[in-house]
Amino acid sequence: MTLLIGSLTIGLILALLALGVFISFRIFNFPDITVEGSVTFGASIAAALIATGWNPLFATVLAFFGGMLAGAVTGILHTKFKINGLLAGILVMTSLYSINLHVMGKSNIPLMSGVTLISWFEGWTPAFFGGTAEVNVLGWMVNGADIIVMFCMFIITIFFGILLFWFFRTDIGTAMRATGNNPQMIRALGVNTQAMIILGLALSNGMIAVSGALLAQYQGFADVQMGIGMLVWGLASVIIGEALITKKTLGFIITGAIMGSLLFRLLVAIALRWGMNPNDLKLITAVFVFIALILPGFIEKTKKTKLSVNIKM
Repeated sequence: MTLLIGSLTIGLILALLALGVFISFRIFNFPDITVEGSVTFGASIAAALIATGWNPLFATVLAFFGGMLAGAVTGILHTKFKINGLLAGILVMTSLYSINLHVMGKSNIPLMSGVTLISWFEGWTPAFFGGTAEVNVLGWMVNGADIIVMFCMFIITIFFGILLFWFFRTDIGTAMRATGNNPQMIRALGVNTQAMIILGLALSNGMIAVSGALLAQYQGFADVQMGIGMLVWGLASVIIGEALITKKTLGFIITGAIMGSLLFRLLVAIALRWGMNPNDLKLITAVFVFIALILPGFIEKTKKTKLSVNIKM
């Protein structure tokens, strides 16, 4: 049960990463590689500030703006300097590696002794469980603090999901969606599509940076290598979510991305629980992404085959 709660908590944290990837890859069809740098950038900003005694909430907010800055730079390189979107993301991601080292001052910052959002949440345990260290959940004894942290991550994730849903229904959000769907048409209506792309990538990487900041506080450290493979994680979550949710309306797609992150983390946890080597984690991730990519097409092909057979009969 402890493994399940821990996996769900990380899945909820990385759901913010999935939502950020959803914005760049699904709203704008933009292959933004900045993700792997901005998630670490958010973690390094939050960790460096918390380690020096800053308020963890303020540090996390600054991580959001740091991620927005990284995404905006990628957007500017693409729109103003006409650099290929993929290459622009690679340039920013590569630059962020050195920037993250400068922000942290070293390759790793421990946060076990610092005051973080997670330690704040854990401090609320007595108020909910009356000082009881462990709680009976379906016959399993679970640390009450773990339940509180998972619940708080759930609230944060739902808050960002609702905020994103609301934003994309505003005039600016609608213009962003139209920019991704039909840039020629929305440009003819007088919308600055370049500004929409820059703002969209900034918002995307801001959410990704928050995910990195929360992950660092939950794990108790920030590491310069922690962003490696995060793009694949985010894409897998979005793809799995789309397979789970058949309706393609905005609200369902956002919900699907969150559900995809949770399911993907659970699949990884189950694979490790079955005795797979932790060194194979990236390989496991790649296999799951491969399955998620081919499964929708396979299901659709199977449905068409059954339909044609029924028609012939």
